[in-house]
Amino acid sequence: MAQDITIQQVKPLGDRIVIKPLSKEEKTSSGIYIPDTATKERPEQGEVVAVGPGERNEKGELVPTTVKVGQKVMFTKYSPNEIKIAGEELLIVREKDLLAVIE
Repeated sequence: MAQDITIQQVKPLGDRIVIKPLSKEEKTSSGIYIPDTATKERPEQGEVVAVGPGERNEKGELVPTTVKVGQKVMFTKYSPNEIKIAGEELLIVREKDLLAVIE
């Protein structure tokens, strides 16, 4: 079912954010590239591809999400939920699990 869905059709709920992980290719001193899959560690940076409307406060008022689509962000290592859409691996995190926006 997930293969029939495009990334543009995914609308996160609440303060959730969909992130495309940034690859961490490393180059050895001899010029060989090591893909991020070889390190087996989840990347902690990514690009925001979709943003939820925000979360409601105690008064029921909507507090909008502060990040925007296209921004690069840092997030906590073990917080994301992994999903696969149209053959692409993406992560969903709550806004509180974001650590910083990379400028």
